[in-house]
Amino acid sequence: MSDRPRDIQHTQIQRFGNLDKEMANAPQQVLSTVHSALKDKGYKPVNQIVGYILSGDPTYITSHLNARSLICKLERDELLEELVTFYLDHNLAD
Repeated sequence: MSDRPRDIQHTQIQRFGNLDKEMANAPQQVLSTVHSALKDKGYKPVNQIVGYILSGDPTYITSHLNARSLICKLERDELLEELVTFYLDHNLAD
């Protein structure tokens, strides 16, 4: 244990290598894996992902390729934000 006094007035930040970059890509990676898993199983990925986002019911997502577990690690609003951001970035003329 360190003898250094702790500054309890400020939030401490711990960084682990590329973890911040990995977390920034998490929604894209999760959506990609979930899409592949749903397609592999013969589902319509857009319908299933929309069903999950609207209802919060994880049974819309297959457990194939660990997709259900992965998507449940993210908040639904994170997924929705990712989808809207991607759509706007790729469909609005500046």
